[in-house]
Amino acid sequence: MNDVFTRQVQDFTRQAQEMFTAGKDAKVPENISAFAEDAIAKSRDAYHKFASLAKDNAKVAEEVLLTTQAGAKSISEKIVANTFANTEAAFEAAQAIARARTFPEIARLQANYWQQQFAVAGSQSKELFELSSKVTKQALETVGAATTKSFDQFKNAG
Repeated sequence: MNDVFTRQVQDFTRQAQEMFTAGKDAKVPENISAFAEDAIAKSRDAYHKFASLAKDNAKVAEEVLLTTQAGAKSISEKIVANTFANTEAAFEAAQAIARARTFPEIARLQANYWQQQFAVAGSQSKELFELSSKVTKQALETVGAATTKSFDQFKNAG
């Protein structure tokens, strides 16, 4: 049994040596080598184009985010300013009502306060609507420009 195993190992070793000897003299055809080099160059070029496009898109996403963040900040600041103004008006009205000497004077002061607040609320609502429309328009313009730019870059990269 050892002789059979030894012979099989010797045959395998001889065949392996013959394959390595034959392979040592084999050459890769020039057209296959040229094809492989061309494929690698094209792959590298495509990678660089798409990597550049990805970086540009990250910048665009940041720009859109900054635009919407600035818009949200403007709206938030407007809401806070309106809240302070309305609260201050309420305190002033309360103070005037507290100083009133008669019930008809209290009723008149309160009616004046509510009339003024309805007018102010309408004005504030209009301003807030205009501001939010402006912010939305800016954000959509930024997204639209970014989308067009990205599409053009993608189209040219292909």
